[in-house]
Amino acid sequence: MAKKQTKEQTKQATQFPPVVTVVGHVDHGKTTLLDAIRKTSIATREHGGITQKIGASAIEIVHEGKKRKITFIDTPGHEAFAKMRSRGARVADVGLLIVSAVDGVMPQTKESIEALKEAAIPFIVVLTKVDLDTAIVERVKQQVLKEGIMLEGLGGDVPYIEVSAKTNLHIKELLDLILLVHDVHPLQESVAANAPLEAIVIESRMDQKAGPRATVVVKNGTLIARSELYVERETFRVRTLVDPEGKQIPQASVGEAAEILGFTNVPSVGTLITSVPPAKEEETAVSGSLLQRELVYQGIKVDDGIVVILAVDTLGSLEAITQSFPKEVKIIAKKTGEVTEADILLAKSTGALVLGFNVKIRPEVQKLAITEKVLAKNYQIIYEMLDEIGDVLEGKRLAGIEQIFGVAQVQASFPFEKTLVLGIKVREGRVARGDKVRLERGDTTVGEATVQSLRSGKNSVSKIEEGHEAGVILTPLLDFQVGDMLICHS
Repeated sequence: MAKKQTKEQTKQATQFPPVVTVVGHVDHGKTTLLDAIRKTSIATREHGGITQKIGASAIEIVHEGKKRKITFIDTPGHEAFAKMRSRGARVADVGLLIVSAVDGVMPQTKESIEALKEAAIPFIVVLTKVDLDTAIVERVKQQVLKEGIMLEGLGGDVPYIEVSAKTNLHIKELLDLILLVHDVHPLQESVAANAPLEAIVIESRMDQKAGPRATVVVKNGTLIARSELYVERETFRVRTLVDPEGKQIPQASVGEAAEILGFTNVPSVGTLITSVPPAKEEETAVSGSLLQRELVYQGIKVDDGIVVILAVDTLGSLEAITQSFPKEVKIIAKKTGEVTEADILLAKSTGALVLGFNVKIRPEVQKLAITEKVLAKNYQIIYEMLDEIGDVLEGKRLAGIEQIFGVAQVQASFPFEKTLVLGIKVREGRVARGDKVRLERGDTTVGEATVQSLRSGKNSVSKIEEGHEAGVILTPLLDFQVGDMLICHS
């Protein structure tokens, strides 16, 4: 009897919607493929054509005469979101590795392959853009094989399919294949709708009107509105549940995604929501207080790099951006939510830049920034922010590099009024009146001074070029000797 019940549980488990993660290189057609599947226009609404946060959506199809659901997690393709891609794979049951039949295997393709392998979930290789004349399907298959992915029919058992989101080629076949792959890799028998709840946060943010909210995927049990749950050792009550279409729902079961409102704090991405209090030893090291600004300013000098205050739309974006910044960038405060007057005033007192990502900078806040001479800028594409940060760092680096204008050698010493004149010959470049100079004797620096007067013969000149001789008066006078070198620098 028990054995028969186990089989029934397994059969029931396979009917839960598979959670599918979509991973691959930027611009290889992930969102366009989902656009074709969902019959929406998400791809055209995204800035720069790049998905920049994890989202979830659900579809329903008829498979082998039965209505079946599939939940999709669309993960970002930009290299800065490598961790988010990996996280998306871990919460999924089936992976779709998207590879453009035009461009082939690219850097983020390789990262996505590693994420899928680490997650140890079955996956399908989806070759996109096969309708284009520039598609090189057979060559791309060989590239995939070189990455250790053994495709069906080519010596392995990893299924693959050629699709075109533009012409809807093999879209229905892809959905059937997802369900087939899921059904032959059944969920564990312990997974059931009446089991204790386990849901994973895949995105979270602070809504200025509704408060903390997070998108979750249910991995076990049932998520019920108005129930009391636990996240990061804090208790909260589910105020509202919203499905991927934006409709309020009473509950969500295994394999379904939903947005929860009712948190006390914004939960960290990747954390577990449960209906059972966590054991003391399982306390997570990351607190939900991450939604608050983490002021860590402790006398950081601007010369050490760039000091920034970061305000972003979600914790997922926050994690990705902070990990992408060069080490010279010092983040003294970070948060989810819009840029405020307090951010501007903190930037004023610390010499920081205020950087926003997909957030609001209200007119009155921008006006304050202009008044206080604080740079406050909002970005909608992550690589534009990173490129500009790189340009600023390069500018600071070049500004810090000493520019040598000329090198001269001391050949004689002449008394003049109450000082001494250095008789020099310019070996490289030029020497000009007003130049900063460093007097060097071998490997030793004698001192720094400024060229007060420069004469060629009896004539006062403003500059002397390479190969010519001149008399120089320095302020202050340095203890020079014949043979010393004068280095004129910025």
